[in-house]
Amino acid sequence: MSDIRRVMVIGLDCATPQFVFGSQRFDLPNLRALAEAGCWGRLESCHPPITVPAWACMTSSRDPGALGVYGFRNRKDHSYDAMFTANSTAIKVPRVWDLLSRAGKKVAVLGVPQTFPVRPVNGWLVSGFLAPDTNADYTYPKSLKTELTEAIGEYIIDVKDFRTNDKERLLQRVHELMENRFDAARYLVKNKPWDFFMMVEMGVDRLHHGFWKYCDRDHPAYAPGNPFEHAIRDFYQAVDRRIGELLACTDEHTAVLVVSDHGARAMHGGICVNQWLINEGLLTLAAPPSGRARIEDCEIDWSRTKVWSSGGYYARVFLNVEGREPRGVIPAAEYQAFRAELAARIEAMTDPDGKPLGNRALIPDETYQTVNGVAPDLIVYFGDLSWRSVGAVGFDSIYTFENDTGPDDANHDYHGIFIMKTPTGDNGAELKGLHLMDVAPTILQLMGVDAPNDFQGRPITAR
Repeated sequence: MSDIRRVMVIGLDCATPQFVFGSQRFDLPNLRALAEAGCWGRLESCHPPITVPAWACMTSSRDPGALGVYGFRNRKDHSYDAMFTANSTAIKVPRVWDLLSRAGKKVAVLGVPQTFPVRPVNGWLVSGFLAPDTNADYTYPKSLKTELTEAIGEYIIDVKDFRTNDKERLLQRVHELMENRFDAARYLVKNKPWDFFMMVEMGVDRLHHGFWKYCDRDHPAYAPGNPFEHAIRDFYQAVDRRIGELLACTDEHTAVLVVSDHGARAMHGGICVNQWLINEGLLTLAAPPSGRARIEDCEIDWSRTKVWSSGGYYARVFLNVEGREPRGVIPAAEYQAFRAELAARIEAMTDPDGKPLGNRALIPDETYQTVNGVAPDLIVYFGDLSWRSVGAVGFDSIYTFENDTGPDDANHDYHGIFIMKTPTGDNGAELKGLHLMDVAPTILQLMGVDAPNDFQGRPITAR
């Protein structure tokens, strides 16, 4: 690794392999050139494969169980309503830029999820989309905020309200986010001394959720000849052009990685999980809702409730256990047997035509090396991620083709992308068996810094 003096990581949230490597691949000359001169492959995500906690898993080389973070919203304790949002304070272990900072390396970090509130680094940090707005102190040091604004205009944190029917305006805003993020990246790369640079561009994710059905011929709602038929292709190509501009700012001693935290796939519909639990006699409301209502807004009769659920792209299923929850009803001695029976019932669910849905119900203590915090009792993927979880109640059916949080065409998928080009090159080798927890140890190895012993991943080489 003696030829490597700097490492650049370009993160594309939700970038999906079929559009970069697969039979549906777009013409992306800069990504293709990196892959052909380096190595590449599908990058397996964590469980659950969602932005939070996936980027934290990638940059800390620890799974969600070790981090104690299972989604954007997590139970704070075993009460019924104490929840917390997993911002940077939820990540109690060092991330790769922290380790590099301690080793004396200069770092520049831009837009990575779960970096707000900001923490000091040996260099510069601009936080990701969990920052509330640009009035907040979203940079380290604070002075970087003014400097960046003067250089590129106001920093765009995210596409607000991206679940909308105003698709023309949404597409414009997604492009504005992407261009703004790459403008910020180019400014930092050209004007700051850095050994390690990492950015995450969120527009790919927002685009997939907003436009998948317009572009995927296999989506149930696809309509040929619609005005947004090539929106995803055109956006990927715009991103590729900006990547090319960023690469032009590097030299022959820079190793480059392009990664994503998960992929995407067509969403066929939603499963009203709490409605199903009510129908199954496992969840009882004190009074029926007048119309549709969030489960959080309903009064639950805990004395007659064994199970409830929350979550969006996947379901976090919680059991009401005696001695654990305040008004638990499942005897502790029967917990494992009940959980196993519930998992089997969930996996046996059928679609509206009576065919098996193909649900997966994961048990955290069998999925993770360790389980910290308050984990769900089950993590459920409906239709193996072809259907999303809908937590609201008051539906006539457990199946819905409307989204309780607004229009959304895509669910997440298990694999993202990985491309790596080092100064020595790897002749376009395709790699198998890659996991996102391998990325942090790879970065440290490239930079000649020892990885902690409790990393769960291993360095990636052209093997």
